[in-house]
Amino acid sequence: MSPARRAAYVVLRRVFEQGAYADRALRKVAEGLDARDRAFATQLAFGAVQRRGTLDHVAAHLADRPVDRLDPPVAAALRLGLFQILYLDGVPDHAAVDESVELVKADAPRAAGLVNAVLRRGADEGPRIVAALTDETPEQAAIRHSVPEWLARLWFDELGPDEARALLAAGNQPAEHALRANALVLTARELLARLPVAAHLGLEPEEAIVADAPFDAHGSPLFAAGAMLPQSRASQLVAHAVDPQPGDRVLDLCAAPGGKTTHLAALTGDEGRIVAVERHAGRADQLRATARRLHAGSVEVVHGDAAAFTAAEPFDRVLVDPPCSGLGTLRSRPDLRWRATPQSIAELTGEQRAIIDAAANALAPGGRLVYSTCTLSTAENERQIDALLARRPDLALDQVRTTLPHRDRTDGFFIAALSRTL
Repeated sequence: MSPARRAAYVVLRRVFEQGAYADRALRKVAEGLDARDRAFATQLAFGAVQRRGTLDHVAAHLADRPVDRLDPPVAAALRLGLFQILYLDGVPDHAAVDESVELVKADAPRAAGLVNAVLRRGADEGPRIVAALTDETPEQAAIRHSVPEWLARLWFDELGPDEARALLAAGNQPAEHALRANALVLTARELLARLPVAAHLGLEPEEAIVADAPFDAHGSPLFAAGAMLPQSRASQLVAHAVDPQPGDRVLDLCAAPGGKTTHLAALTGDEGRIVAVERHAGRADQLRATARRLHAGSVEVVHGDAAAFTAAEPFDRVLVDPPCSGLGTLRSRPDLRWRATPQSIAELTGEQRAIIDAAANALAPGGRLVYSTCTLSTAENERQIDALLARRPDLALDQVRTTLPHRDRTDGFFIAALSRTL
């Protein structure tokens, strides 16, 4: 039995039975695998999690019953096998079938015949079933692009059908492999010359580099030296919107894991004061370590609740990067689409409002406030800004920018910059 397939099968079960995060589950079960098997396990696990909606539709058609009526080991084996058959051209169908049957034998031996029969039918009929899927309506789009129906309907309503279809399709494409050169150590061109993988400049912002193939950035000596870190180009735009200047007092609320925090420090040449607030003690410690690794000596980490933060003195720049539904990052977070719900978005908006109010209270007259999320949801984005402006007539909206994965080939981000009048 392939160790990569075994690892992917375990990840699928932990994600959909225990609520585990796919990336964390994979790190645990892939320990000891060589680089090739780890890469294959990642492709299988993340792909099958991401495509669950479409895979379950095909499986239900072939098995003549909904997948949620099957035992969990059977559902996992079918998802894994069908993903290989339908989406991986380099995997022989017989290997996908035979190894999925072997996997389910250990946990549900009496279902081995069902898995074998469904996957063999899938090899014959599955491609035609997928090819016949359309996305004319939100309900159809949800199946074709493998998202919850509520999400397809949300984007159809808020973006229009054509934009929604393009965005949904982009959600299943590979994420960009973007890096940020740490200007406190070297420039993007200098980093580009030292990378062990083919890459190109990201053009905007100037620190951005996009690798042409995946590589172990975290295991690179360049990462250890603080010369770079993985960060999407959209995320890199946020610190530029804050526009910190040398000597500025800058407040970064909800600061961990620290990509934007350390970027703020780099943009000031590490000549200022960056107060980074993080409410989770463990993440605050990790943020301190990140700041040290990236040579950001101007960063001061404060362990506390951003919504209850009270400034002893006003800040020239304030960044609000609150918890959000993350709907702009579906390409790099395969299980997120199955975690987010309309109820969770409603809960998040209340938390976001409290944090942005604390940020506005900490802003000096003439100062700049940036509100940023990695989601595409008007309740968390445009409506939050509209409500803030209604509550705070001393604030003015200067700029709004939204990145879209299908248009900008990076994560979906909402970035609003406001100023406080004198």
